[in-house]
Amino acid sequence: MTEPPHWLTDRQKDTWLDVIQNAPPGLLKDVDASVFTVWVVAFDLYQEASNKLAKTGMLIKAPNTGVPMQSPYLAIVNRQAQIMPKAAAEMGFTPASRSRVVVKKEAGQKDDPWSGIAGG
Repeated sequence: MTEPPHWLTDRQKDTWLDVIQNAPPGLLKDVDASVFTVWVVAFDLYQEASNKLAKTGMLIKAPNTGVPMQSPYLAIVNRQAQIMPKAAAEMGFTPASRSRVVVKKEAGQKDDPWSGIAGG
């Protein structure tokens, strides 16, 4: 799993490539692409909505009445915050799920000299 789907935005593609580059070798497989894509898009939407929420605040004035109402960005932030951990856990991205993931060494992969150190 190396190349992001062509339909992702440039920022989503950058996130995809950055995470792939920094994930433990062998953790993500081609079959994980759909769940990984969900996480990348949710992460991007979360960031975008969080930035806009920081600018507008949690309450805005309703367009027609001027009555205070919850910012629609807050709902987006909250929804993406639910999606991201679910997808992350499926891929072994969270501390708890990572402890249950076993990554088999691929042919030619050397032993990790740091693997015997606690916490690593």
